[in-house]
Amino acid sequence: MPWYRKHTTSGLCSSGLYCLLCFRLLAVLNTSFLFGGLGMAKTRLGTSDLAVNRLGLGCMGMSEFYGESDEQESIATLHAAIDAGIDFYDTADMYGSGHNEALIGRAFTGKWNKIVLATKFGFIRDDKGGFAGLDCSPDYIKRACENSLQRLNTEVIDLYYAHRVDPNVPVEDTVGAMQDLVDAGKIRYIGLSEASAEELQRASREATITALQTEYSLWSRDVEGDILSACRDLNISFVAYSPLGRGFLTGAITSRDSLAASDFRLHNPRFQEEALEKNKAFLSLIEGIAKDKDATPAQIALAWVLNQGGDIFPIPGTRKISRLKENLAALDIRFSEAELADIRSNLPTAEGGRY
Repeated sequence: MPWYRKHTTSGLCSSGLYCLLCFRLLAVLNTSFLFGGLGMAKTRLGTSDLAVNRLGLGCMGMSEFYGESDEQESIATLHAAIDAGIDFYDTADMYGSGHNEALIGRAFTGKWNKIVLATKFGFIRDDKGGFAGLDCSPDYIKRACENSLQRLNTEVIDLYYAHRVDPNVPVEDTVGAMQDLVDAGKIRYIGLSEASAEELQRASREATITALQTEYSLWSRDVEGDILSACRDLNISFVAYSPLGRGFLTGAITSRDSLAASDFRLHNPRFQEEALEKNKAFLSLIEGIAKDKDATPAQIALAWVLNQGGDIFPIPGTRKISRLKENLAALDIRFSEAELADIRSNLPTAEGGRY
């Protein structure tokens, strides 16, 4: 009998013993299966045929927003991520005004069969890199998709998100145009980012929505309640960006002096001096849990998100191989229901808005 057939939905091997492999399978219910020999579970995104490791990689910081980056280091990290079993990558056409997609295209040449790639459209950048508005109109979407395909140097995008819901365009029109791209073979599946529960419901009546991407972490829990409930009712997977609180929850940012002059966090409300000090209450909590679990603060922050449900896919960003390996270890951290309840009862409220 092949080894993988020994594991049953009861959580018992054919030998009658519980094992880590069984628990990993059960953690993502009936949507998972094992791959390679790495012992990591793959989980389906929504009702699609895209199946990925639940811990993905956000690539934005490889091009801008978090200070200077090194392209060769970024490519080495992307290749190391594939070798480590990470197969879900996130970018957008606005990251670096197209640079990030071009970087991804170079890094993944000859490797597309090993990964699932998500990118986004909507935000417009001007010639100086400034933001020039949001456009999710049908005509713009089709032009944006063609440009992304060229930069990525690929024939199809696995998961295509509207970066935001455009207040000037009915969401039905936006996803209708995206469905046209599916029908044309340009993209495989449709996603939305930062959509409300009501917008998800309206969009889902027009086309199948595979994933919603929105910020979610120990200090950003706005989606709990109606948004996560809507995702689950509609069989939409939830992709959590900034699960490490833009790096703050790792404990690496103790003051504004830790940030480079070009780092956008210097302008973020939660990283202003007074807010930063108040938000250190999160670090006190996380560091205590990390000590009990023999883990790092980053691993605890990621594990908490992973433990909120098997339909949640965190996509922490990093440019460094060392951080990549650290993040992956979060997959092995489990919290009991009592531990999760205790953490939640002690969580402070973040000082400052998300943006």
